[in-house]
Amino acid sequence: MTISTLQNKDLILFEAISGSRAFGLATENSDTDIRGVYHVPKEDFFGLHYTPQISNETNDITYYEIGRFVELLQKNNPNILEILSSPEDCIQHKNTLMDLLKPEDFLSKLCKDTFAGYAISQIKKAKGLNKKILNPVEKERKSILDFSYVLEGQGSVPLKKWLSENRKNQEKCGLVNIDNTKGVFAVFYDESGILKYKGIIQNEEANQVSVSSVPKKEKPIAYLFCNLDAYSSYCKDYREYWKWVSERNEDRYNVNREHGQNYDSKNMMHTIRLLQSCEQIFKTGSLNICVENRDELLDIKKGNQSYEAVMKKAENLIRSIEFHYSHSKLPEVPDIEKTTKILTAIREALYIKL
Repeated sequence: MTISTLQNKDLILFEAISGSRAFGLATENSDTDIRGVYHVPKEDFFGLHYTPQISNETNDITYYEIGRFVELLQKNNPNILEILSSPEDCIQHKNTLMDLLKPEDFLSKLCKDTFAGYAISQIKKAKGLNKKILNPVEKERKSILDFSYVLEGQGSVPLKKWLSENRKNQEKCGLVNIDNTKGVFAVFYDESGILKYKGIIQNEEANQVSVSSVPKKEKPIAYLFCNLDAYSSYCKDYREYWKWVSERNEDRYNVNREHGQNYDSKNMMHTIRLLQSCEQIFKTGSLNICVENRDELLDIKKGNQSYEAVMKKAENLIRSIEFHYSHSKLPEVPDIEKTTKILTAIREALYIKL
């Protein structure tokens, strides 16, 4: 089933412009996102071809089957509640049956987890981006050798420096575990190569140092400490950073780099907007997705506010949400029985008509 099928078979129940244009945050460069609701033909619903969601390749047009739509409403999914609360001037098509679905039948205290919870996850993501921008990881990958040190007197020397100063090759070294220690090894050296030590590492991407079989008569030339915990943490940061580099939206990244505030300004604008929506739900028991502070939010998007200032706004909103949540008269969860009966009534009307 495709979007063309929905249109050609008159299966669309609801269609609206969504996203920044619905929020009142559109600028001249904003895309036009479309969200909608459809129903599947009776034979598909009762047969084997039920399709819960359909999108185009860029995901800027998405339709939800009426059953999936109500299921997500019952879970207080922010995106779906926003579609149901679309401003009248954004609605392009609406079957009268959709009037049976009212936001007040779905809004509940679950919104604290879905709206504020998602926003908080985005704040953590923004903090992660802040860290990535401020602390880039060099493309040349480090090895365990960079996290190893030779013990000398009351201190230590980086292994690579020690090898260089002593004209030693790591490939000719042999390591032996020291009992009752973590990451400490006795270092042996075979200039001739006859003993065939394994070296400290066998390749640059090794996750562990190599341990060799060393004759008992041999004497260690040094003791080595390998900080495997630090190396493991570095490997995680390296993977995450270069994965982020490969997947990031370059245009958006360049905007963030140019404004110099070290956070994803568009993401944080919508995070603040989500927190404001959550606050509104618990203050008023309703949801109006048209923002009242367009200029302030667009100022965040432009990167005109510092990372610290935006975080402060978020923290204040979270405190306000906690307060109004504790005084809210909204139900703990939506009335599943009632809203399921509404869905059943819609399906009956659709299929009886057919």
